Amino acid sequence: MAEEALPPDIAKLSFEEALAELEKIVRALEEGRGKLEDSIRAYERGALLKRHCEQKLREAQAKVEKIVIGPDGKPATEPFARN
Repeated sequence: MAEEALPPDIAKLSFEEALAELEKIVRALEEGRGKLEDSIRAYERGALLKRHCEQKLREAQAKVEKIVIGPDGKPATEPFARN
């Protein structure tokens, strides 16, 4: 099953912006503010924001390279290996 596309307003957010909004939603839900329908919509948006943050982290991780010293003693890079 293909993953549903994110709404454009979420897709354009930076990691930091999405995380800040997600944290605000979590605080509001924990405090029990608002009506049930509003809480459900906030929860659904929070799930999309979480997915967006995870995607941004995966993209960043794919770009990370580590510096290694080759057998000849010269520095080189290789892809980040996830443990």
